[in-house]
This record gives sequence, structure tokens and C-alpha cells, in this order.
Amino acid sequence: MEPIHEGGSSRADQSEDHGDERRSSLSKVAAGRPAPIEVLDHIKINNTKETPRSTIKSVIHSSNHEEIKFTRRNLKEVEEKLKVAFVQFYQKLRLLKSYSFLNVLAFSKILKKYDKITSRNASKPYMKMVDNSYLGSSDELMKLIQRVEATFIKHFANGNRRKGMKILRPLMKRERHRLTFFTVALVAIIRARNIFQEEGYKDYMNSVFPLYRSKTYFVSSTKLFYKLKLVVSLQGCCCCSCSLFGFIVLHMTMYAIDIYYWKRYRVNYAFIFGFKQGTELDYRQVLFVGFSIGAFALLCVLGNLDMQADPRTKSYQALTELLPLFLLGALLLVLVLPFNILYRSSRFFFLTCLFHFLAAPLYKVTLPDFFLGDQLTSQVQALRSIQFYICHYVWGDFKQRQNTCGRSEVYNIFIYVVAVIPYLSRLLQCMRRMFEERSLEQGYNGVKYFLTILAVCLRTAYGFDKNKNHKFILKVLAGSASVLAAVFCTYWDFVYDWGLLNRTSKNRWLRDKLLVSHKRVYFIAMILNVVLRFAWLQTVLDFEIKFLHTQTVLVVVACLEIIRRGIWNFFRLENEHLNNVGKYRAFKSVPLPFSYDEDDDKDD
Repeated sequence: MEPIHEGGSSRADQSEDHGDERRSSLSKVAAGRPAPIEVLDHIKINNTKETPRSTIKSVIHSSNHEEIKFTRRNLKEVEEKLKVAFVQFYQKLRLLKSYSFLNVLAFSKILKKYDKITSRNASKPYMKMVDNSYLGSSDELMKLIQRVEATFIKHFANGNRRKGMKILRPLMKRERHRLTFFTVALVAIIRARNIFQEEGYKDYMNSVFPLYRSKTYFVSSTKLFYKLKLVVSLQGCCCCSCSLFGFIVLHMTMYAIDIYYWKRYRVNYAFIFGFKQGTELDYRQVLFVGFSIGAFALLCVLGNLDMQADPRTKSYQALTELLPLFLLGALLLVLVLPFNILYRSSRFFFLTCLFHFLAAPLYKVTLPDFFLGDQLTSQVQALRSIQFYICHYVWGDFKQRQNTCGRSEVYNIFIYVVAVIPYLSRLLQCMRRMFEERSLEQGYNGVKYFLTILAVCLRTAYGFDKNKNHKFILKVLAGSASVLAAVFCTYWDFVYDWGLLNRTSKNRWLRDKLLVSHKRVYFIAMILNVVLRFAWLQTVLDFEIKFLHTQTVLVVVACLEIIRRGIWNFFRLENEHLNNVGKYRAFKSVPLPFSYDEDDDKDD
């Protein structure tokens, strides 16, 4: 017999009542939730992939949501998105753990210093308080980290812990390139010393050398080097730096220097550009790629010159004329190789940004896309060199070793088109950002590129026009447009891209926060930016430089513009880094693959 309590009910009756209540509550909860199969009716796949199709749909106010489809492609996309979300969440947890550890360590050092100065033993009770606080006690954080690791390894690494942890904690690949280009360059220069003294090299410079450089008539500067009795290595370096590949090498060298100083001053360039952790290139790797291109270009030039500049060679074989094309084709082939070699992640990242830039305004504008666009605006001469490649080989000039491209009207028209493409794409990007972000500032930025397009077209027309009456008018128009564009672009560089020229700043005419401790560096950079930006007015004003040909001056000006862009890159990213820090934008948001609509689940 069960004992009877005051309420007149036994323990069995009470347990039965509690069981009924539990079952009724569970039934209510179950009734309030949809069955597992019904959950799919409330799930939509988020269309987070920005494509021209999605852009057009958004313009015509079409829905961005797609009905869930369990196809292999859908599941693959969902898996990739969830994988990225797990990795980002895990990285945030690790940073939170590091934050806790560093603060506890700071408390410990401060208290030890306090005990040493005051001769008190107060650190132990205080540290006990810190250890018991949420800051020092990270048990829940550690459990969460372990749960994330276990879940990721189980579902995304097939239970392989080493594979899963390699994805969650990627390590930067350290590569040491012991290959030196000094020996290669030395041998090539010694061989070139005799080649440039041959009589046949003049014909070579007028017809073949434009394939390696952006313009012809490098002969004048070469003779100058001999007259001044400079070292032969200077001649070799100038040959390489003034070529198409030289422009690329110079730009990559400046980018490597930027990376070195970004790391030195702790600019989070990897996060700003959106590189996958562990795949960003170090400055040594960028220099390795750039110097490899330069070494192959130099060897190709000297090989071609050695085979054809000799006057004893009466016939010119088409195979030797194709060497520049083979070199360019090899570079393009390596760039698009799908194999996991030669920095595949970086190559594909570059190609993606390039495609988004050329397809503007069909893709959402991100910083890597418009940053690459700004780099291409400084490579107009290199783009025109690629145009010369197409003309030289399609028109068949390589067979007769001639240069007849300038006689073609189509070629002359495309000189305008090729020069305008980078600026036009940047203009379209600015227009899209202006409408999406509703920012009038982006409209003004678009005006900057419009003025530059006008200046480039007028300068090109001035260079082609041979009518003296028209030439003076074009000179005035081209000079005025160039000055206006240069002034506007310089002001934009200082105020918006670099965040300088702030009167109210505690650092006079700079900004409040500076990563470089020496303020004079910023003023020197501003002066150099003005001088180098106005250097291209030489193409309009025609200052006479006796020892340099006009076309050689264009090459020098193009190199100066690349150097200016390299300086601009450092301060542009420094300003972006400080803006991210000031607005607490330390993490990139990861869009989830599903959206769940709970409105239909609510009881009326």
C-alpha cells in the first residue's frame, strides 16, 4: 500500500499525473512544429552567387529565391557554403580563445609588476578572480571548439582528422627558391655585348623588338649607354624593363614591395583582398614569378637577336620570328592551367577578378575587382603591346620582318579602344556602386575616370594627327583635359583613397591614425604622386630630351606610372585597413545556403 498524503493522492497517482502533463506538453510542442518532411516546405536556397543573370533579375525585381532542388549540383553548392561557414566560425572561435589568453597574460604581467613595485603579494587573489571570470574561464569555448572540430571532421572530411584539421587550420606554404637569376643574367649579358655591336641589330630593333617592348626606337638609348661607357648590365636591364614583359615584371616587383611593407606594418591585406587563408602569396613568391618572367623574356630576346641580327644570316626563318609569340603563349597557358601547381588558387583568383572587371557592371563590385581595375589603368602601354602582337602575327609582318601595323585604320582605331577599356570598366563599376549603395561619392569617382578617358583619347589623337592646324588645337585640348584629369585624380588620391589632407586631424594635413611612424613618408609620397602623375603630360607638351627618342620617352613614362601605382597601392590599402579597424570589420560575413521562413509556423 502506498502512503496517503494530505492531498488524498498517492505517489503513484502523482507520478501518473506528471507523466500525463509531460506527454501533453510534448504533444503540444510536436503539434506546434512541422513534421520533418514538412520542414522542406519552409526552406529556400539562398541565391548568394552573384552572376549577370542574377543582376538582371534584380533589376526587373525578380525573386532571388529558388525552390529547393535536391540535385547533385545543389548539394555540392550547399556543401561548399556550409564548409566555408564552418571554417570561418572556427577561425572566430580561435581568435576569441587567443583574445582570452592574451588578456589573462596581460593581467598576470601587470600584477607581477605591481607586486614588484609595491612589495605586496596581491597577484594570487587577483589572478584567482580573473581565472574564475568569463575572461579566464574558457571551458565553454573549448567545448564549442571541440564540437566544431568533431562535426567538421565527421561531415566534411570523412572522419579523417588530419585532413579536416588541415582545412580548419591551413598553414602558409613556405617555399625557398634557391634558383638565382644572377648567373643566367650574367651569361646573357656577356653574350649580348657582342651581339649589340653587329650591324644587323638595327633592323631587328625596328621590326622584332616591338614584340618585346611597347614601342620601337630603343636604338637611341642603347647608343647612349655605349657612349657613356656604362656597364653592360645596365643595357640588359633597360632592355627588359622597357619590354611588354618588363612592364609586368616591374608591376609585380612593386606589388612584392607592397606586400613586404604591408606585412611589416601589419596591414591585413589577405583579409581585405579576400584570399583564402594559407593561399596568399608572400613577397618572395611574387618576386620569384616576376623574375622568372623577366629571365625568360631576356633569354628569348637574346636568342632571337643572336639568330637574326648577324648580317651573315641572309634569310630570316619564320620559326625564329615566332619566339616572342611562344613566350607570350606559354605565359597565358601557365595562367589558365587547371592543375594544382604553380599557385593555382592565386591564378584562378586573378582570372576571376579580371573576368568580373571586364564584365562590369554585371557583377557585384568588390574591392579585389576594382583594385585590379586600377592596376590595369596603369598598364595601358602593355595592353597596346598585346594589340601589336595580334597585328604583327595576324597581318603576317613576322614573315617579312616588317612593321606595317601603323598603316592600318583598324589598328589605329583599336589603339583608342584598348586604352579606354580599363577606364571604361572602372567607370561602369562606379556607376553600379552608386546605384546599389546610393552613394554620390561613387558618382564623383566615375567622373574621374570619364575625364581620364577624355584626356587619353585627345592625347592619342594628338599623337596621330599630322595636320599642323589641327595639331595645335588638339595640343591645347589634350593639354587642358590632361591637366584637369590629373588635378582631379590627384585630389581624389589624397583625400578619398589615402584619407589624407585632413585639416582637423591631430597629424596636420594627414589623418588621425598612421601606421608609418615617420610622417615625412606621407608627404614624400604625396609629392612623388604629383610629380609622377603629371609626368605623362610630357606626351602632350613635347619637351625635348636630346638623348632619348620620343617613343623611348613613352616607355619611361609608362614605367613611372607603374611605380606611382605601386606607391599608391600601399597607402590605399593602409587606409582601407584603418577603416576596417575603426568600423570593427574584422570578419567577412559568410552567407548561409538556406533561409528558413518561420511565419507559417506561428500559431494564430
